[in-house]
Amino acid sequence: MKKLLWMLALSMLVIGLAACGSDKSNDKEEGSNADDNAAQEEETITVKHELGETDVDKNPEKVVVFDYGTLDSLDKLGVEVVGIPKSGTVPSYLSKYEDDKYENVGGLKEPDLEKIAEIDPDLIIISGRQSSVYDELKKLGPTIYMGVDTTRYMDSFHENLEVLGQIFDKEDEVKAEEDKIKASIEALKEKATENDQKALVILANDDKISAYGSQSRFGIIHDVFGVPAVDEDIEASTHGMNVTFEYVVEKDPDLLYVVDRTAVVGGESSAKQVVENDLVKNTKAYKEENITYLNPEYWYLSGGGLQSVQEMINEIDASLK
Repeated sequence: MKKLLWMLALSMLVIGLAACGSDKSNDKEEGSNADDNAAQEEETITVKHELGETDVDKNPEKVVVFDYGTLDSLDKLGVEVVGIPKSGTVPSYLSKYEDDKYENVGGLKEPDLEKIAEIDPDLIIISGRQSSVYDELKKLGPTIYMGVDTTRYMDSFHENLEVLGQIFDKEDEVKAEEDKIKASIEALKEKATENDQKALVILANDDKISAYGSQSRFGIIHDVFGVPAVDEDIEASTHGMNVTFEYVVEKDPDLLYVVDRTAVVGGESSAKQVVENDLVKNTKAYKEENITYLNPEYWYLSGGGLQSVQEMINEIDASLK
């Protein structure tokens, strides 16, 4: 009887140990699955942008970029892309992307949807010129809008870079570059305050000119860099306020900044010949040799990039004596 009881107790112990082992195994398996699910969630982020919300996988391999400012930043951060719009003017400092290893996905205003579908991208990045085809593009791959908002330039610039840092695991690199830019801006603002010269910014398009003021496409000169505007009442619009050279003479700026659109859209006229006419020769800007022809690649084609914004700062800084 004692032997029987002893064997029964031993059997119960073995069964109990087996059950515990099974529970631990199940707990371990369930914990592993939970960790896997959490890791998977961390590999995808939801990007809120002007046109909606888009789920984007982190570190996407096949990236198509339509916004040259974003391409500029990705180039600086060492992130590869697979396709850009080549049916137009590509900024010369980004000319490496004209190589055949990068797919041509059409033009800024007319994306090649068939080519994009063929690429089957993991991410498509657009800005204003592609907004009208956003619904078509998002069918071909996760699509986010990353155009810079000129009415709040630096906040928008920072937000876009923050998104890029999260998507491509480049947060530290983004912060380091932004810190450099912030320091440059602070130095420029101090210089502009001490200089106390008022400026006018114009876009030259063949023989026509338009003026840009605060919160406009080139308003960063006034709103961020701290250079006072000679005219506080310039209408803020995408294409600027149409003006004449008589207007320029009337306002008589100390500094005249010129963005030559013709130079980057295949035109032939020289902005210098158009701008420096007999009327403008009567302004303080001309007499003091303070007419600056800004690089239209940075200001017109690829604004809002890590490289272009720094070059903008450099150009305005160099113009202040």
